[in-house]
Amino acid sequence: MARSKETAVILLDVSPSMHSYLKHAANAASTLVQRKLIFSKYDEVGLVIFGTSEASNELYDELGGYEHVSVLRHICEVDDDLLKILEYLPKGSEPGDYLDAIVVGMDMLIKKAGPGKKGNKHIFLITDGESFVKDSAEDETKEEQVDKLAMRLFEHGMKLDAVVVKSKSGFYKSKVRLENESLLKRFARCPQVEVAFVDTATSLLGAIKPRHITPVTLYRGDLELTPNMTVKVWVYKKVAEERLPTLKKYSDKAPSGAPHATHEVKMDIEYKSMEDPDKTVPPDQRTKAYQYGPQLVPISSVVEDALKLKTEKGVKLIGFTDASNVSRHYYMKEANIFIPEPGNSKSILAFSALARAMKQLDKVAIVRCVWRQGQAGVVIGVLTPYIAAEENFPDCFYFNILPFMEDAREFPFKSLDNLPSNMQPSISQQEAADKLVKLFDLAPEDQEERLSPERTLNPVLQRWYQFLHHKHMDAGAEGPPLDDALRTVVEPDQELVTEVEFVIKSFNNQFVLKPIEEKHKRHGEFWKEKEEERKGDDSAMEDVSQISFDSLTARKVSAIGSIQPVQDFEAMLARRDSDEWVPKAIREMKKLIIDLLDSAYKGNTYEKSMSCLSALRKGCVEQGEPLEFNSFLRDLASKCRGKRLNDFWDLVLDRRITLINKEEAPDSDVSEEEALAFISKERAAEVAREPAQEEEIDEMEALLGEVV
Repeated sequence: MARSKETAVILLDVSPSMHSYLKHAANAASTLVQRKLIFSKYDEVGLVIFGTSEASNELYDELGGYEHVSVLRHICEVDDDLLKILEYLPKGSEPGDYLDAIVVGMDMLIKKAGPGKKGNKHIFLITDGESFVKDSAEDETKEEQVDKLAMRLFEHGMKLDAVVVKSKSGFYKSKVRLENESLLKRFARCPQVEVAFVDTATSLLGAIKPRHITPVTLYRGDLELTPNMTVKVWVYKKVAEERLPTLKKYSDKAPSGAPHATHEVKMDIEYKSMEDPDKTVPPDQRTKAYQYGPQLVPISSVVEDALKLKTEKGVKLIGFTDASNVSRHYYMKEANIFIPEPGNSKSILAFSALARAMKQLDKVAIVRCVWRQGQAGVVIGVLTPYIAAEENFPDCFYFNILPFMEDAREFPFKSLDNLPSNMQPSISQQEAADKLVKLFDLAPEDQEERLSPERTLNPVLQRWYQFLHHKHMDAGAEGPPLDDALRTVVEPDQELVTEVEFVIKSFNNQFVLKPIEEKHKRHGEFWKEKEEERKGDDSAMEDVSQISFDSLTARKVSAIGSIQPVQDFEAMLARRDSDEWVPKAIREMKKLIIDLLDSAYKGNTYEKSMSCLSALRKGCVEQGEPLEFNSFLRDLASKCRGKRLNDFWDLVLDRRITLINKEEAPDSDVSEEEALAFISKERAAEVAREPAQEEEIDEMEALLGEVV
């Protein structure tokens, strides 16, 4: 459904107190016009400034009064001329009465749309509220004037968005300022009026909303608490991600003067036969197929429809649980809001009772949702109660989608408590880290929230719109410079960094980085030492100057052979041209050990297998892969112990090749005691098994004697 055309008037305060904010106010108004030029080019916009020395408006000419209010542009379709006017906005020299400006803007909208016609009419007001509001000539109080204007707005179907710029000079507020804030807050009681107080250029840019999105219900129906108890609810989207607009393809092939040329590009897809590429396959001969491994399995539409999950529209309560059982990081996608059916007193009462009871018991509800009849997927989510503090706003629930088992991603992190005492953080280090983390809080308790979502535009979108308008004005121009209002969003706030610099320095001083002495020699150091030894031995070779690290590693081993497996294994670990060589070397060495044992005859391959196993253990320690070796050794124990290769396992135990412990490699999951117990238990099991085996042999010999 297309959005109806909007007629709007922009009211800008140009009085002396607004001069320091005028550039930012004009920028916010220009953003509004730029968005309309791109997506709502048929919208009509007028521009009025107040606080000027002269008056230029129809009410001044007809009735008198309304001084210091000038119409710079009457209401007409948006174009580039309006942007040029905003770029060179004049500065006023008189105080500006924003109530007079609102009346002038309302008069312009009524005359443009015609009396009695509501339509889509909007007024945007930007002021600092530092100018005195005149008393009425009809002996009305200022509060009565505000109430009267609010009633007129409601009668004519007009909306008013007022943005009040707050001074950051201090906490002192003038009497005029306090009075105007009180009047504007009284204005905000009207449902047609929204008042925002801002104190930065960034929040000012975001306070003027280029477009208003009318909320649409996602679901209207019953919330089934039990089979015999339901509550009428409406579900809306609470927040939604704003994406870059989808752009249509434009073709310049159409004649420039053609009256019916749309310049739109239409796409048509044809399916060709693999046997005959020139033959087009008609729709009745095509079947959808799904990939299953390397194959494509054809599934007809009839079978696909029969296999689909048939769902019925509805929301059902599954149960209640403690709020602590549902962590914040479980939430998926955007949040929705459940409200009772408007005007249904029974639903409002039931919703309020349920929400307050859940809040008192600290519970949340798990629900199953199907928003539409025949919806493809079922949604499981959590309802969190919200007790409304505002007047005339019912208690409600926030809804967040929960993941299924396939959607959950667990990322386990080792606790610092498992580290040795000398590696535990000190109290001063912990305090420094806590202070550093608190610096990233955008909503500290004693200050206003920085970069409030309601007052901060998406910097990517805003930058994109600015660039598009810049290229529209000059196709060959480079990208525009970054706006100051966006700089605080995409770059660190230098004032804030200066304020907290001592906390950052304190953190740096608590965590001093120093090199760690390696416990084991690495292969690169080994080859360098060999090179130095050979350089010192004159009899080793004649041309010593030709020896280098590169020459020693020139033979890049890419596989472990059976002739010199240990040398090949060490050479692959020493390679630094890719990260894949270490896991590949470990994988191939494990496979070679198993192959040697499987092909063993009377222990002919045991010595080579033992050399490979020792080299594998040493390599896993040096490369920090203890889990790979420990898992392999356990599997090897189950393969050899008590079976054909039991004598090889005895050799492993005799040479005391055991699991890699934490002292050897910090990433190991085995302590030093557990590693020693592993081979001790193995030996104890062997010793306990020998008497049992002797008894079995004696029984077998007795049976053979009876047979003979």
